[in-house]
Amino acid sequence: MSDTTPGDPNAPALPEAEGPAVGRDEWVARHGERRLTRGGRLGEMEDRLRAVPWWAFLILFLAVASLMPAVEASGYVRRVGFDTAIYMLLALGLNVVVGWGGLLDLGYIAFFGIGAYAYAIFDSDKFGIHLPTIVAIPAITILGAVIGLLVGLPSRRLSGDYLAIVTLFFLELFETVMLNGNQIFGHNITGGANGILNVDPLSFFGHTLVTQHQGIFAVSYYYVALAVFAVVFVALRFANLSRIGRSWRSIREDPLAAEVMGMPINWLKLTAFATGAGVAALTGTIETSLTGSVFPLNFSPTVLITIYAMVILGGSGSQAGVVLGAILVNVLLQVLENPDQARVLFYLMIVVGVLATFRFTRRLAVLAVETIVLGFVIHAIVSAVHPSWATEGHNGFSGLMSHWVLVPENLTPWVGQVAYGVLIASVLGITLLRGWARVIALPPVLYLAAFVWENLMIPNPGPTRYIVLGLLLIVLMIARPNGLLGERRVEIV
Repeated sequence: MSDTTPGDPNAPALPEAEGPAVGRDEWVARHGERRLTRGGRLGEMEDRLRAVPWWAFLILFLAVASLMPAVEASGYVRRVGFDTAIYMLLALGLNVVVGWGGLLDLGYIAFFGIGAYAYAIFDSDKFGIHLPTIVAIPAITILGAVIGLLVGLPSRRLSGDYLAIVTLFFLELFETVMLNGNQIFGHNITGGANGILNVDPLSFFGHTLVTQHQGIFAVSYYYVALAVFAVVFVALRFANLSRIGRSWRSIREDPLAAEVMGMPINWLKLTAFATGAGVAALTGTIETSLTGSVFPLNFSPTVLITIYAMVILGGSGSQAGVVLGAILVNVLLQVLENPDQARVLFYLMIVVGVLATFRFTRRLAVLAVETIVLGFVIHAIVSAVHPSWATEGHNGFSGLMSHWVLVPENLTPWVGQVAYGVLIASVLGITLLRGWARVIALPPVLYLAAFVWENLMIPNPGPTRYIVLGLLLIVLMIARPNGLLGERRVEIV
């Protein structure tokens, strides 16, 4: 029996009763337990990185990016850096609409084109206007935001697939007008399929930025793109932390609940549209001022899909995530243009995937031995029966692989098509197998994948780049549905 009396200050504290308490929302209080987080050392490292201030990461990133031209003299690499900065800006703008506002905008790339064409019209020999850069860029940015607002007006009550259809129609309308803009009421406005040429470069206070120096990409445009990226990133960061940013995320999660709480969801959708459109138009001015020309085909749905891939890969809703996605996707697309680099990347992805699946177990050893032996056996048999089907290279990694996988001198088209179809069916079928059955069935599938890669994919780098990108997105969505740095969500269980 206790010696303490009720109200005694020396009495031991009683444990808190489990369950809801008066005036306390237990579900919200325990949201940390339901977050989609990583475990182990990787999760601990991720939590520590998230504790670092965002501005510290931004300063470090800008410092490293600014040093790139100093350590890399290649004009090609510098131009890739500029293109990456352009993609980062476009991904930031799309993230406002899709990641924060939760609006499926399939016409986003049209605002990029509006900015590009507006700059080409106001700063070129087309009409001889030649507005100062310091006036043209802010005016075109505002113009893009206003057009985004107008496009959002008729679709402010739409969502999901309906909104996607309306915005996709706007993109098709933009492409049609630009392609036939040489006959608008008898006037040539956009140059039609020939576009607009001789666009003025950027000029600040009487100093014109050169686009090339001794035939090599001029780094001044790279630093301008980085500076604009920094300004846009900071501005959007403050917008995200503001009341309107929280409102955007509210309508993304549950528009009905946001409306019940008194939020003007229609107006919030319009502001998200306008903000994303303004960023896209601003990006279009910088891109066009460097290239010195603009054409309708520069704003095809392929570009839109690429930007969406960047946002999804990095993590929709995360500024750092979409920036990382833009860097990874653009660098990946550039690497896949080179056959040797693409070949190394492909086999590296297979090795990493197999290691992630089987780890360092006995099954992995059996799989590796079985796959290697199978390849050499097939190569030896075919080379003895039909030597033209087993051509061998002599240089680098390509020559090494030619001793293992079959590379015919003249592959019959239907053979490649059949192999491609069988590969897809085999990949789908192997997902139904488990245990040792999968280990035994996987080597022929891996060898068939290598055969298709060497004979169909490598000779066609254009479509191959996007096929690999699509496969990478599929794998990532399975392993990490929120993307690499996607926002943590509260999971209702």
